[in-house]
Amino acid sequence: MPVTATYLAGGVGETIARLNSINPNFFSMFTEATSKELSFISIISLLAWGLGYFGQPHILVRFMAIHAPKEIKQATHIAMTWVVISLAMAVSVGLVGRVYLGDTLVGAAAETVFLHMSSMFYNPFVAGIVTSGILGAIMSTSDSQLLVAASSFTTDFYSTLIHKNASDAELVNVSRLMIVVVSLISVVLALNPNSMILTIVAYAWAGFGAAFGPLVLLSLFWRRMTLNGAMAGIVVGGVTVLIWKNFFAFTNLYEIVPGFLLSTLAIYVVSIMDKEPSKEITDDFDKALAMCQQKD
Repeated sequence: MPVTATYLAGGVGETIARLNSINPNFFSMFTEATSKELSFISIISLLAWGLGYFGQPHILVRFMAIHAPKEIKQATHIAMTWVVISLAMAVSVGLVGRVYLGDTLVGAAAETVFLHMSSMFYNPFVAGIVTSGILGAIMSTSDSQLLVAASSFTTDFYSTLIHKNASDAELVNVSRLMIVVVSLISVVLALNPNSMILTIVAYAWAGFGAAFGPLVLLSLFWRRMTLNGAMAGIVVGGVTVLIWKNFFAFTNLYEIVPGFLLSTLAIYVVSIMDKEPSKEITDDFDKALAMCQQKD
C-alpha cells in the first residue's frame, strides 16, 4: 500500500515534500505533529512498547515451536526482519494517508486509512485481496488470544484451584465456555463506535508484557527463580497495569513501565525469600543453557 501510494504521488522525494508542506514535524523523532516537543516521560513510554514483545503469547508460541536450538539464530533473523519491515510499512501507511486523505479521517475513523486507500488505488477484486490481509491478521491474533485465554483459565486456574480432579471432558467444556465468554466480552468492547483499536491494544499489550515479560526473561537468564516468585510476578505485573491505567493515567507514563519494573522486583524478592529451586529444575535450566550455547 505505501509503495503504491508513493509511486502514484510521484516518488519518494515528492511524497516527502508534500508531507513537509502539510507538517514538517512528521519526520522529527522528538517532536509531536502539534510542534510540541516530546517529554522525557513520553519518550520512555514510546520506547517501553518494545518490552511488551516478551510477554505476548501469540508471538512466544512461534519460538516455542522451534525444533532445535540451532534454528533459534535463523528464527531471530526472520522475526527481526519481519518486524522492521511490517512496522516501517505501518508507519508509512499513516504518512502517505495524510498526503491523500489529509484530515478527513478523525477519531476512530483514522484507523480505517488502509481501507480507504485500498479502495482508492485498486479495482474491487484487488482491493478485496488486500482487505483480506487485514482480516487474516485479525483472525490470526484473535484465535491465538482466545485459545490462550481459554487454556490458561482451564489448566492454570480451574484444574489447579477449583477442581483438581476434573475429567478431560469437563476441562474441554470449561475451555469451550471460556472461549464463548471471552468472545462476548470482545463483542461488547467492539460495539463502542468511539473506541480506538490502538488504545485497546495498548492496554492489552501492557497487561501481557508486564505480567509475563519479566517471567519469560528471568526464566531464561536466572536459574534462581522459583514458582512462587513467578506467580508473584504475574500477579504484581497484571495488577499494577490495571491500577496505573485507572488511577495514574494523568502521569502520561505508559502503564507497562511500572508494571514491568514491579513485576521484575516481585519475582526477585519472592524468589530470594523462597527456598531454592529443586535440583531437577536447575538441571533442566543448565541443560537448556548448554544446548543454546552449542555452536552450529
